[in-house]
Amino acid sequence: MEYSIKFHKALNALKPNVEYTYHNETPMTEELFNQMNWVIGVNENQTAKTTKDNPHSELTWEKVSAEMERIQAEFDAQDYARDRSEAYPPIQDQLDYIYHNSITKWKSDMIKPVKDAHPKP
Repeated sequence: MEYSIKFHKALNALKPNVEYTYHNETPMTEELFNQMNWVIGVNENQTAKTTKDNPHSELTWEKVSAEMERIQAEFDAQDYARDRSEAYPPIQDQLDYIYHNSITKWKSDMIKPVKDAHPKP
């Protein structure tokens, strides 16, 4: 999973709809985390007001990095499902196969080989 997506998901899992700015392309570190800009409101020009002082006690580096690890593990556990999805024939071909050959043949000829090649962990 792309690092910036994982980081964003972790922040939002711990604090839904949290607003921040992060424009660094390198993976997040504790040092970078402690230098982030947190949105704390908007000014009269509707421009974001930010602070480098983290106003969210529930968003510590330890909690965010642990959540990122949990998210990555969850993503990795679904590798087999993504692999299967890519390996199955298009749905139109599957439906045509069912129509001409029966569901039993479809399961044994089209579905089982993919599931055997990409088993659940």
